[in-house]
Amino acid sequence: MSEVFPRHVLCVLGSGLDLSEMDRIAADFGFALDHKNSAAEPDPRMTEAFEAGMARASFDEADWAAVESHDTVGYLLGAPMMRELAAATSRRLLAATAALLRSGAVAVKNESSGIAHGRERWLALADRAADAKREDLADALVSAWVTRPIYDGEVLTSCGMHLLGAPEVEIEVGAEPPAGDELLELIEHLDVLAIYLLTDPRGPDVEDGDGFRMTEDAPRRLLRTGACERYDEDDLFFNPYGYVRLTHPE
Repeated sequence: MSEVFPRHVLCVLGSGLDLSEMDRIAADFGFALDHKNSAAEPDPRMTEAFEAGMARASFDEADWAAVESHDTVGYLLGAPMMRELAAATSRRLLAATAALLRSGAVAVKNESSGIAHGRERWLALADRAADAKREDLADALVSAWVTRPIYDGEVLTSCGMHLLGAPEVEIEVGAEPPAGDELLELIEHLDVLAIYLLTDPRGPDVEDGDGFRMTEDAPRRLLRTGACERYDEDDLFFNPYGYVRLTHPE
């Protein structure tokens, strides 16, 4: 396993929110403002950057207008995370995201997984995670920080599970990208596996060739594991815990 430790880098757009206030809020939650790369001026690349972050899934017209009219760009940095601290750190960053949005931030994107949500979606996820436990907490954190599904050849995969201290989740789909109800079902399968890895005591010990069922009466699938080869080790997307892939049912 790689010795790289994942870290959060959060892009925060503000309107009337100066960098000193962004810095103060970040520090309250144990994060830091990247003064070198933050700027009290708009960045014309942001609309395209948020479109690439699957923002369309939860952005409304007000969210897009806010991105267009932002006047400040701040980058929040988390410290490199040990595996056992990743979920708690990600929960804390979700609370920080909500605090920023309630203080003048207008849009947020995670540069470490590529995901962005609309304002109301971020706030709803933060509220869900605040008092949640076990499966409910895992579901909220996966929804907040993990980009999925990403079609890559013959699998659907995720990006962002490293921020929760777990391998990426994948599922075999074949040569053609799935769509419609089939795609929704496969996303559900990815989420079931992700929550299993985060909450079941056996999750951290999954080995190549283990069996897995989505439910007790579902067909048995084999799990395949491997190292992260999609990204270099210095890439924020790199997952040092590799991946766990669901094969076709037996």
